[in-house]
Amino acid sequence: MRLLLLAAAAASVLAGAAGAQQATQPGQRLSVDRVFESPDLTGPRARGVKLSPDGSAVTYMKVKPDNLRITDLWIADVSGGAPRLLIDGASLIPQGRTLSEAEKSRRERLGVQTSGVVEYAWDEQGRYILAPVEGDLFLYQRADGQIRQLTNTPGDEIDAKVSPRGTYVSWVRDDNLFIAPSSGGAERAITQGGDELKSWGTAEFIAQEELDRSTGYWWSPDESRIALTFVDQSGVDIIDRPEVGATGATVVRQRYPRTGRPNARVELYVADVASGQRTKVDLGANADIYLSRVNWSKDGKTLYVQRLSRDQRRLDLLSVNPATGASKVILSETSPHWVEATDDFTALKDGSFLWSSDRSGSRHLYLYGRDGKLIRQVTRGAWTLDALEGVDEARGVAFFGASIDTPIERRLYTVSYLKPGQPAPLTKAGGWWTESVAHNGAAFVGTYQDPRTPPQTALYKADGSLVRWIEENRLAEGHPYWPYASTLSTPTFGTIKAADGQDLHWSMRTPPGFDPSRKYPVIVQVYGGPHAQQVKKDWASPEDRLFLEAGYILFRLDNRGSANRPVRFQTALDRRLGSVEVQDQVAGARYLQTLPYVDAGKIGVTGWSYGGYMTLMMLTAENSPFAAGVSGAPVTDWSLYDTAYTERYMGTPQQNPEGYKAGDVLTHLDRLKPGSVMILHGMADDNVTFDNATRVFASLQAKAIPFETMVYPGLRHRAGWTPANRKHRALVTLDFFNRKLKGAD
Repeated sequence: MRLLLLAAAAASVLAGAAGAQQATQPGQRLSVDRVFESPDLTGPRARGVKLSPDGSAVTYMKVKPDNLRITDLWIADVSGGAPRLLIDGASLIPQGRTLSEAEKSRRERLGVQTSGVVEYAWDEQGRYILAPVEGDLFLYQRADGQIRQLTNTPGDEIDAKVSPRGTYVSWVRDDNLFIAPSSGGAERAITQGGDELKSWGTAEFIAQEELDRSTGYWWSPDESRIALTFVDQSGVDIIDRPEVGATGATVVRQRYPRTGRPNARVELYVADVASGQRTKVDLGANADIYLSRVNWSKDGKTLYVQRLSRDQRRLDLLSVNPATGASKVILSETSPHWVEATDDFTALKDGSFLWSSDRSGSRHLYLYGRDGKLIRQVTRGAWTLDALEGVDEARGVAFFGASIDTPIERRLYTVSYLKPGQPAPLTKAGGWWTESVAHNGAAFVGTYQDPRTPPQTALYKADGSLVRWIEENRLAEGHPYWPYASTLSTPTFGTIKAADGQDLHWSMRTPPGFDPSRKYPVIVQVYGGPHAQQVKKDWASPEDRLFLEAGYILFRLDNRGSANRPVRFQTALDRRLGSVEVQDQVAGARYLQTLPYVDAGKIGVTGWSYGGYMTLMMLTAENSPFAAGVSGAPVTDWSLYDTAYTERYMGTPQQNPEGYKAGDVLTHLDRLKPGSVMILHGMADDNVTFDNATRVFASLQAKAIPFETMVYPGLRHRAGWTPANRKHRALVTLDFFNRKLKGAD
């Protein structure tokens, strides 16, 4: 389940210092129209940032200033000069073309909200950039600066790549894998006979949605082989899902693996590029597993496969002979809760590899030999490694992102993996960093943001010193947000204690002109589920100002189960979704009720996806302190959700019937205050299917409990929501809260 909140907010003002932190100069009032118009109020942001393999350039995607729905590809030379447009996404979009269902589904899984250039890839030599645009492929050649269209077919070319040495371009079309020379020439099918049920080189629904694996094939470093999946969905249940659009409806027969039911069967093969011959990889006797990750060794002589058990309590690392397919387990991770899949595995030139594990109680980095035997633990401490970002093998140094000082800040660090030592920070404290590290570790591109600084992207040397700006995005005169900047308040962060004594971080933001002697209504913005963190020192969505300027305090709290915390914190909700996380959010509301400037009877809540589920569960909690809520695309019965996500945290319905019953929204609906909820849902949602909402509608109607709803024809869980759709969603949400928390018509 992916994170998508109606509005992400940062925070402002402790009780004792609330008034002193507000801006004293009035700024312009932000209109609803302006929030959703071009240019983006956050300013020019670099997305999908990558360093060229030779370190001479930085590439990134950026939305058009006059159209928030189209992205272009830009390039900036490390040596200096203004960034320049490389591929104009709008100019390459074919007229009248409709994306295939496979590509629509893939974009939904990836959360793609724009058209034009939405992804791209370098070859490892830095000679080419491959960019799919609305189903066709375009190749940029650095040598002459020319762009060539490689494909022009009725079908969509998806998951396109340039081979490591730049000799080939590869893609999946109509469920088969193809390659073609990058220099030009005829395409060649590596597989044949694939179809919607039995496909080659694809990532199945569960891999994309829940395991963060969006590809189904992997080139060997020398380009002689390709490891690829064979996915058989014929055993997956068909869910008849109505898809209601603006002018009609269809019934989609979707292969959807609900919890406790069969998954797609996934096999792995190694194809010889020259001959096309395929060798099957031995993944073990039990076929009911997840193919989590696939990596090649640096010399291409070993294929590493991460095999995750169906209950996700065991992760095995297999060492595979690509010539024979023979495999052996060289490392296993086990947990009484679940084992997280990550991208931290990194093969090194000498055959050793870096690996992350939660076995110490927090995620840390470890160095292993080729045989899977532990050489040393690289990092340790009462903090959690977020991601291994890169390696400098010449110096024996690893780059990683983590929140060592506080969970609400993230920085880039280096540490030696060859000898014991403490991590050294490369980036400043005070906010939230994301990074892309060069292959050789000689430089990195870092994006920094904090509550008063919109995302700024720059190139840095390996020691953290600035080389050049990519998108400075400075909040100053001329910036889209500048007319409203003087009333941008400074957030306040704090903690309360959970029932088990663990710290729960919260954030709060107050309206312009805040007066601590008055009473204000509060909107709690919630997600609450695993794999997510809401309380951090980052830039807030401009959409939040609509609620702030309407006179609401915005509050967020990271309950137990949230990410970026120790194992004990994250697993507190194991086998009992809808329990401790609701308790913690109720505790947050009780804390709010103690503040002198909070109207204790006027606390609302809103969230999307898991946040929509939490909204319903918080409204129906015993003696709920919440007066009203807007629930977006909620899961309402965990037996209706997919295998990997639900079974990871709940087991199957057969194994945990009481947990499923307690986590079912219908179990608690008798406690819902009449007229206190509005439920929003896209009528083409293929992730949290629409029957999650309709079963609540029917139950509330049977109980004669009034409620409100707003449904969106043709819209899915994430993809396809236009600025106009988002504007409407914000307006109905604000209107609902005005009526319920302020008594305004």
